[in-house]
Amino acid sequence: MKKAIFLVLPILLLFSSGCATRDYVHQQIDPLVDRIGKLEARVAATESKLKVLEGKVGTLEGRVGTLSRDVEAARKEAGDARATALEARKFAKDSADRAEAAARKAEAAADRAEAAFEKARRAFELQMRK
Repeated sequence: MKKAIFLVLPILLLFSSGCATRDYVHQQIDPLVDRIGKLEARVAATESKLKVLEGKVGTLEGRVGTLSRDVEAARKEAGDARATALEARKFAKDSADRAEAAARKAEAAADRAEAAFEKARRAFELQMRK
């Protein structure tokens, strides 16, 4: 009996391990090959989309650079315009002050002229009475 067990046991182990046939291997690998092919196609599509997006990003970066230069130029122009406006405001205030001073002088001169007229009128009236 011991001899039979020693003889049957290796035969059972040999048949229990089995060998994979080509058909069995193809049955197991074919779904994986299909999945890998689909994944490769998706990766290729994603890479092409990525290249398109990188091109768009490059274009947008160029536009952003142009816009930032335009914004800086606009800021400089706005600053220049503000400085010019402040100068014009100061000039207008000075002109208004000079105009007010001239108006006061003219009013004083008109007052003096009226006073001189009154003197002349009185003198004329006195001459007429004589």
